[in-house]
Amino acid sequence: MKGMKKVFIYAFSLLFLVPTNSSEINPQTFIDSNAQSMVQVIVNNQDLFESDPDLFKKKIKDIFEPMVDFRRVSASVMGKENYLKSSTEQRSEFIEVFKNSLLDTYASTLAQWGDQKIVTNFTNKTTFEKIEDVNQDLLTESNSYPITYKVRKSGEGWKIINIIVNGVNLGLTFRNQFKALADQYNENMSLTIANWVSDAGNAGIE
Repeated sequence: MKGMKKVFIYAFSLLFLVPTNSSEINPQTFIDSNAQSMVQVIVNNQDLFESDPDLFKKKIKDIFEPMVDFRRVSASVMGKENYLKSSTEQRSEFIEVFKNSLLDTYASTLAQWGDQKIVTNFTNKTTFEKIEDVNQDLLTESNSYPITYKVRKSGEGWKIINIIVNGVNLGLTFRNQFKALADQYNENMSLTIANWVSDAGNAGIE
């Protein structure tokens, strides 16, 4: 796991953390507190991936779902045109397919997590808009990579709705991937959803 691939896995793995009470904290603390505990959470379960990978995935899934507005994210990935073409059942199906595909694609990489330093860029802001950007730097032995988390405040607190890694917009990357797949299957939403695989590597993140 090298270069940008490692950085993406770090950014993505924030979705797997045990959340603090995000309704009572500011968005910077929401991201930072989870980031600082992220490595320990994953490392503590690394051996489990070898002995029982299904249980490893379940543990991660149980804790990452509250962190992300998957309804909003999956709708954005589908894109407005394809979203309107899809049925309510297909939209619900894609939420689950998208979550499970992310987990299946990156679980083995998460189990191999190493040592990195995470620095959140706190500001002096005391009031926040409904949607905010939280910036971090991921420091490896040889490089520094900027990461921006776009978070949205809802009745359930702050939730992640997009991630930009070293200038690569992952939400847009997945949206383009979905559109290409829909074109491949002549805009058949059932086939598009059934054949979806979440992999930012398709966007050249290596």
